[in-house]
Amino acid sequence: MSTVADTKSLNTPLLTRGRVIAAALAMILVGAMVYDTRVVRIGSEHDVRADVFSPEAFGTENFPKVRDSVVSRAVDAAELGGAIAADKAAAGTKYGVATSTGPVIPVKFTGTVGERKSSTNTIAVPGLPEGTVVRVQTGPAINGTDLRDATGEIEFGQFTNQIEYQNAGSALNNAMKKETLASIDPAALDGKTVEITGVFKLINPKNWLVTPVSVTVK
Repeated sequence: MSTVADTKSLNTPLLTRGRVIAAALAMILVGAMVYDTRVVRIGSEHDVRADVFSPEAFGTENFPKVRDSVVSRAVDAAELGGAIAADKAAAGTKYGVATSTGPVIPVKFTGTVGERKSSTNTIAVPGLPEGTVVRVQTGPAINGTDLRDATGEIEFGQFTNQIEYQNAGSALNNAMKKETLASIDPAALDGKTVEITGVFKLINPKNWLVTPVSVTVK
């Protein structure tokens, strides 16, 4: 019995010493972690979130630039309709911005609102070639990338991938809705006169689907 007791008494300091060493090592490890940890203030230059693409911020910043460009270059619809009827390709080159699926052309017109269907309103625009149908996207859904492609200054290479590039188009559509369409009830436009400036992609010369940047209801 005395041998066992002596052995336990000899091991006790060793166990205590091991615990002390383990605790010291743990404190050193925690200290090293704290030393190596950087506290980053939100919004500072070290905030990596600043490098993440924000569609909302992109749309808010860039829609005014797109709108101003479209307004400054917009062609009267009657003039444009005649040019397209005479030579579609030449009209697209002269007035539009080329894309892989057709030129995006800025246009302006005054007309009378007609049938509403699938987030668009038809507009009767005087002076257009017979059979030309003009529809304006009035929401809530705004489709396509015509606003993104309207200036020729927003390019794929500015973005990390195709998803960001697509989101940029949607962001501009959303920013346009907030600025241009938020105060308009499209269901109550029937029969009213409107002044519209916008863009459309020239694919079918007899069918213009216009995404507006400016709408005035008279």
